[in-house]
Amino acid sequence: MAVSAEFCRYVLEQLHSLGRVDSRRMFGAVGLYCDGGFFGLIAADVLYFRVGDANRRDYEARGMSRFRPFRDRPQLSLRYYEVPADVLEDAEECAAWAQRSLIVAHSQMNGRPRRAARSKRRARAARS
Repeated sequence: MAVSAEFCRYVLEQLHSLGRVDSRRMFGAVGLYCDGGFFGLIAADVLYFRVGDANRRDYEARGMSRFRPFRDRPQLSLRYYEVPADVLEDAEECAAWAQRSLIVAHSQMNGRPRRAARSKRRARAARS
């Protein structure tokens, strides 16, 4: 699942209108973050954006495939779909799709306990 530096730079250029997008290497892929939200990833020079109920149909209507990180377990997939090539090539459209994925990422983060909060609870429980 190697990611070339050139493709990663291209994706970041296409997303420049979102503001600061950070890329972080992870398990042979690259994670994309903006405003604290993990909204996309690049694997094997393919861009995937996070999906939820609000934007899944956009990808399915275009016949895009899910990100499947395990070749030996193709039934497992994450909440990421491949971004259509014509969307990636149009910086404005790509940023719009990324923005919808960022909204999904932030909405899925809400309601989840943050790691620091869980650690504090565990520390209190251990003292009791």
